[in-house]
Amino acid sequence: MRRAKVERITKETEIRLELNLDGTGAYDVATGVGFLDHMLEQLARHSLIDLTLRAKGDLHIDAHHTTEDVGIALGEAVSRALGDRKGIGRYGAAYIPMDETLTRVAIDLSNRPYLVWKVDFTRPKLGDMDTELFKEWFQAFAQAAGATLHVEALYGANNHHIVESCYKGLARALRQAVEIDPRKADAVPSTKGTLGGSL
Repeated sequence: MRRAKVERITKETEIRLELNLDGTGAYDVATGVGFLDHMLEQLARHSLIDLTLRAKGDLHIDAHHTTEDVGIALGEAVSRALGDRKGIGRYGAAYIPMDETLTRVAIDLSNRPYLVWKVDFTRPKLGDMDTELFKEWFQAFAQAAGATLHVEALYGANNHHIVESCYKGLARALRQAVEIDPRKADAVPSTKGTLGGSL
């Protein structure tokens, strides 16, 4: 089982997280930000990654620090659980339709973090969460996970659907990318023999 625990404690947030890449999608999440909890639950369920997460942050200011630090902690846990990344599929992609919305997500667990974010919103908030924070979460996750991540909402009108399809798309793409390929379980999926560094 590829598991990891992460504790991230700063003056702004206190986060404790456990995950299992080879799980069933079980989750127990509480960040204090209801909409973020909902998205993380979708991520766990559709990636089949078991996730337990507790976060306390300076929500009396706003949800920025909590959102960003949860992204960092989750990305770090994925990276730790992957270890040397031997045998993984490395790449994953998904198209996620959600009513009128269609979103495309592609990921490369290359150990070279990069985010392309092509997602627009027409509302400043969903619940109590600023919509601009979703890009911050995906950026933090990609950086800490060592992932090249492209997220594009191809079209859509409902902001809730747009965001949820982004998280579900990440979940399905991540599920493919972390899977072990039994034909190459002992090899790093790169002609260089290692992931990261230069192209």
